[in-house]
Amino acid sequence: MARNASAEIRRRPKDRKAQIARAAAEAFSEQGYHGVSMEAIAARVGVSAAALYRHYAGKYELFRGAVLGLGRQLVDGTADLNITDDEDPRQQFDALVGALVDVALANRTSGGLYRWEGRYLDDADQAELLAQIGTVHDRIHRPLARLRPGLTRRQYLTLSTAVLSVVGSIVDHRAKLPAATARELLIELAGAVAAVELPGEPVPAEPAVASRAPAPDPSTYEALLRESLTLFHRHGYRDTSMEDIAAAVGIPASGIYKYFSGKGDILAAVFRRASDRVSGELATVVASAADPHEALSGVIDSYVARTFDQPELEYVYYTERLNMSAADQRIVHDLQRSVVESWVELVVAVRPQWSPAQARFAVHAAMALVIDLGRLQRYPDAAQARAVVNRLVKAVLLGDYRLRATFTPM
Repeated sequence: MARNASAEIRRRPKDRKAQIARAAAEAFSEQGYHGVSMEAIAARVGVSAAALYRHYAGKYELFRGAVLGLGRQLVDGTADLNITDDEDPRQQFDALVGALVDVALANRTSGGLYRWEGRYLDDADQAELLAQIGTVHDRIHRPLARLRPGLTRRQYLTLSTAVLSVVGSIVDHRAKLPAATARELLIELAGAVAAVELPGEPVPAEPAVASRAPAPDPSTYEALLRESLTLFHRHGYRDTSMEDIAAAVGIPASGIYKYFSGKGDILAAVFRRASDRVSGELATVVASAADPHEALSGVIDSYVARTFDQPELEYVYYTERLNMSAADQRIVHDLQRSVVESWVELVVAVRPQWSPAQARFAVHAAMALVIDLGRLQRYPDAAQARAVVNRLVKAVLLGDYRLRATFTPM
């Protein structure tokens, strides 16, 4: 027995802890923090759950290590670029973006964890993650300050957020491109958003603004959709009970089951309804446009306006979609893909130098910009804030958008 035990120890890989960390990051990214167990992670690695505890105290420690490990890779990946004031700032910018893209590509199957699941970190770990991302922002600002002198700190933050959004968008989809082509395209798109002439200083969000009270809705079904979305956004899907939803609508909890089988059914209905409306608006805009350029511009205007009018929707989609059943996830995914493909057709017509695959990457980058910049702006109900997001999205998809700034070295 002793000899067998010794052989087992010798066979244990030296990088076992790293294997566990990679498996945990992928599992949390695919299934969400609450959807993953120690047993599930162990199964991915091919060990027992008890073996995990030799390396990690519990699920949260694995989760913390996965999220902060991704942030650390962004910091380390840009640490050795030696950004100085005596080199071409455009080359520095491209090298910096390229390094960030390399990290994103290497972690494509787990990067969603950093983008959408970091909210489950405790306060101290949240602060560490924010410090990591702040370091990356500061590194982007250095070449930007030379390329775009005279902007405010807030404007530099807007542009660096846009750059990180473009890079990070590749973890939100599974569209395919050769790595070299994807890298080149994302550097191009990051340069496009960094060159946008921002329409004045964005209006800061009002502190603790109460949600706009919707008009009374005679339909209980519609009220359930609306109030559920608000609660999922405010408290999270798992921390919202059927009783909470019923109270918000003003009915007993048992009354919900006349319309929905449970929370997951409500969530799926919200997304299906939203996809139908986006699809309908898209068809209307395209039908009334004179050419693909006008159609794409109108589609962007409509999409940005809808997102600002209902900011909860996109955020809840990315953060809570894993709580739907597998069948509902497939349905909603197919609806979303249909919308994306409609955009892709317009983009290819406007940018014929791009293949449909390249256009698909650009469309996902544009959609990521809407939610990431909207969150930065905190969706104030101001035309100025919408204009910031609108211009950045158009820079990505239209390319020759007339309000772009000249992005040349100083």
